[in-house]
Amino acid sequence: MTERAHIQVRDKEANVYASREDFHTLFSDDLKELYELSFLLTRDPAKAERCLLVSFEDCVRGKRVFREWARSWAKHTIVQNAIREFKPRPSQSNSPLSGAILPDIDQLSNRPGGRFEVDAVLRLEDFERFVFTMSAMHYSEHDCALLLGCSVREIREGRTHALKELVDSPYMDRSHNQLFVQAKN
Repeated sequence: MTERAHIQVRDKEANVYASREDFHTLFSDDLKELYELSFLLTRDPAKAERCLLVSFEDCVRGKRVFREWARSWAKHTIVQNAIREFKPRPSQSNSPLSGAILPDIDQLSNRPGGRFEVDAVLRLEDFERFVFTMSAMHYSEHDCALLLGCSVREIREGRTHALKELVDSPYMDRSHNQLFVQAKN
């Protein structure tokens, strides 16, 4: 292969992967959304800023990802850094909620505005808050378990407990309690 062909292949590959500039643009354009994710996970403005900054640096200096995956990679990096910071662990209680039937996160969050109240999510214990947030981001139970270093059963119990807490929260629209009662019966 000629030198010119090598340059063309390298240029073509460079256009496929997210560059430093792509991550600069992404973090600049989506700063509010990325900060909100960081804040939901850390529950503290200073820690959220630190997590966001470290995640930005990791994305810029880290392994190469396809340009189309840059936004997902940035969010994933924020999740990983928040997990590293907090090391959320499931509580060791035998929850009576493990057999409860609850609607899924998407069904519950389909209320006006499409989201749970942030205050209700922030009041969750660390493990439940991480599981809830990751589940809302469509992480599979298996992926949540791998990232959080626990079993799929613990993820299910954490999500069930989080949903129960959110449904019962005074920050939750009361019409959703009806949904919970109907789903339970």
